Amino acid sequence: MQFKITREYIDELKQIVEDGDEKRAIEVLKGLHAADIAEIYDDLNIEEAKFLYLLLDGDRAANVLAELEENDRENFLAALPSDVIAKQFIDFMDSDDAADVIADLPDDRREEVLAQLVDMGQAGDIVDLLNYHEDTAGGLMAKEMITVNEKWNVETCIKEIRKLAGEIDDVYVVYVIDDDRVLKGILSLKKLIISSNEMLVSDICNTNIISVKADAPAEEVAIISRKYDMVTLPVVDRIGRLIGRITIDDIVDVMQEEAERDYQLASGLVEDVEPSDTIWVLTRARLPWLIIGLAGGILGARVIRIFESDMTINTAIAFFLPLIAAMGGNVGVQSSSIVVQAIASQSVGLDSVFKRLVKEFSVAMLNGILCASILLIVNLLLLDSLALTFSVSIALFIVIVFASISGTFIPLTLHRLKIDPALATGPFITTINDITGMLIYLSIARYAFLNF
Repeated sequence: MQFKITREYIDELKQIVEDGDEKRAIEVLKGLHAADIAEIYDDLNIEEAKFLYLLLDGDRAANVLAELEENDRENFLAALPSDVIAKQFIDFMDSDDAADVIADLPDDRREEVLAQLVDMGQAGDIVDLLNYHEDTAGGLMAKEMITVNEKWNVETCIKEIRKLAGEIDDVYVVYVIDDDRVLKGILSLKKLIISSNEMLVSDICNTNIISVKADAPAEEVAIISRKYDMVTLPVVDRIGRLIGRITIDDIVDVMQEEAERDYQLASGLVEDVEPSDTIWVLTRARLPWLIIGLAGGILGARVIRIFESDMTINTAIAFFLPLIAAMGGNVGVQSSSIVVQAIASQSVGLDSVFKRLVKEFSVAMLNGILCASILLIVNLLLLDSLALTFSVSIALFIVIVFASISGTFIPLTLHRLKIDPALATGPFITTINDITGMLIYLSIARYAFLNF
């Protein structure tokens, strides 16, 4: 059952902390999921959080720390001594989560925490993971996994699994390696259970291996996992030796972060931001696209200035400027969003670019005809000027076609230039289509009034 944090619950917790009632605090937190306890952090100050979190047992405390938002975790860790971080949290964490936590610390404190770890094997694993960039497969993987030699029989494998299972939270598959730790296959628990004890691992494992190199981008990891419905993905080095595994929880985090990053780019934010960031950080993230939008607005105003005399003669021309700009922006964002989604799922290859452009052009033609026809009928009933009636409808048709093609072409071009195509779904495409739409509409209106 999902736990809901209420004001009464937070007030009770604060009172318990103020009274220093450790027994009552443990009782109130009993049964809560680590994610729920982490969520409580937002309503506590540092001292209150320290009092509560340090009462938790090692595994639970480690899970809570892993669930905290990055900024909250940094603030919390800054208030703790290095030995407490090591013995209360890191000692009980998987290597990938431990590496993420230690990576948030300043360099000098990283060494202090690592020096406090009793398990030198765990410390070594963490140091290895810190050498990988956080947005690569190596930065996502954990060292904890179950491996068996291809020469073993099933009985030996089961003994090895029993010995190691207590150290690993989730056992999805068993990895088969040779004497040099080269990944040779994957063995499902079901296959292992139904096979006779004398059978060799090499005879029953699946040798059709899907793996990733340690330097593979995190986006590639997410795409492979989604494509092949994998809950865990082995990571190998350049010569095929097994060095770790990526589990589904980390893959989901990558997908969420990518979605958030694309949404922020589409919204005109140039860097990752959180609601808790400072005013300066939030301003810095928003200002560049606002300035670009301002420049686009100034350029749009100059376009209108060029046609000022035409609008002075017939002021009704100005009435349709917002309509043309809005339709161009909407169509452009629709087209670019579809293309960006296709690029993200890697369903758009070089061979399909032309087909994509042709398809979007066909859709744009049909939408343009329908929308322009509706506008033509409405204006025939409401306007006295045939010149304005036809110029608005013709302009709308052209703008829809142009916006659709640009909304398709621009993200494809950005992708070819190794620039995130999500930029094309926000202010960038909207500003271009606004200016172009006004220029097309006003040019057609001028021609119509001069010749008819």
